[in-house]
Amino acid sequence: MANVVVVGSQWGDEGKGKIVDWLSEQADIVVRFQGGHNAGHTLVINGTTYKLSLLPSGVVRPGKLSVIGNGVVLDPRALLNEIAQLKKQNVTVTPDNLRIAENTPLILPLHQELDVARERASGKGAIGTTGRGIGPAYEDKVGRRAIRLMDLADLQMLNGKIERLLAHHNALRRGLGMDEIRPRTLYDELAAVAPQVLPYMDSVWALLDERRREGKRILFEGAQGALLDIDHGTYPFVTSSNTVAAQAATGSGLGPGAIGYVLGICKAYTTRVGAGPFPTEQLNEIGKTLGERGKEFGVVTGRPRRCGWFDAVLVRQTVRTSGINGLALTKLDILDGFDEIKVCVGYRLDGREIDYLPASEHAQARVEPIYETIDGWREKTAHARSWADLPAQAIKYVRRLEELIGCSAAILSTSPEREDTILMQNPFEA
Repeated sequence: MANVVVVGSQWGDEGKGKIVDWLSEQADIVVRFQGGHNAGHTLVINGTTYKLSLLPSGVVRPGKLSVIGNGVVLDPRALLNEIAQLKKQNVTVTPDNLRIAENTPLILPLHQELDVARERASGKGAIGTTGRGIGPAYEDKVGRRAIRLMDLADLQMLNGKIERLLAHHNALRRGLGMDEIRPRTLYDELAAVAPQVLPYMDSVWALLDERRREGKRILFEGAQGALLDIDHGTYPFVTSSNTVAAQAATGSGLGPGAIGYVLGICKAYTTRVGAGPFPTEQLNEIGKTLGERGKEFGVVTGRPRRCGWFDAVLVRQTVRTSGINGLALTKLDILDGFDEIKVCVGYRLDGREIDYLPASEHAQARVEPIYETIDGWREKTAHARSWADLPAQAIKYVRRLEELIGCSAAILSTSPEREDTILMQNPFEA
């Protein structure tokens, strides 16, 4: 049996929620290993829609243990709000089914305020963050001044940590024309929330190691996509954490040997939220059609997503940087009815052809896609549940994508409903 890591292989929003939910039925433990409440997952189970931003997708399934790892940055208020919202939908979250790593850094109100203020001050140079405080919280983690979940268990020692944190933040706030924060104000906020979140705290690295040795199946759930990785993405238009598969080990406390299979999720076309390069973006009727059919709006922000053709160059690159073993191809049904479909198979950069996305921000902005045109299909793929249900030309499209990216499709998704899934390879049994 293999422990499975699920990562987005584009810029996020690839439909990971459905796939993770589908796999979580076979898993004993579902782990979030990076990001914060800036990434939304939509699950549709028995006609009920659940929208999650921070909690692992397994939390809506009875008998599953959900874990928030140390690689996540945790907003206690967002956590409690999400738990309360699930309670309204008859999903109970307790320490019996949710554990949070004791060394998880906290997102505080000051992080959110700084995030918004800096984006506003950046004007046209804004990156397009969600304004949830994710980046500033990761900065404090790396700067060794973060307040972590375990710090709330020792309020006597908290004042010194607050003073160290505010020495940095109040200087930033003065520079941005913002009011300074009084240490007592922050202390009172943390002391108030501590009793509500501390019951979930655990030594997650030890817990996961123990369960792994017992033979439990672990599903690692990533947020965003590999192209938003702080090292391997379209920097600086990226998130503030590592989103590639290797982070599953670092962000949970398990060694890399615990990972058996990496499943990459990608749409049959490409979308992106926010600013940054997007070589195959279609600012035309095609892009509009993809957006309308695919209901391309961000779960967290509600912002419309930019839409374009499938970019095989980018997905081939993320297959390598994440060590992807198989792909889950989602939203194939959105392409139903197109007379022809284009796929990017390479780039032109300053007159020469290249087969990768350069690391330079300015070079990324200059690359031009080289397209291959594939015949479309008139028949429906929506709600198909076997290869026999798919049009011949749709199968040809999938097979061509496999050739171009150098990776086989393990799962096909043909609607948001979990039953509308075609399984070629079960990642837990690979």
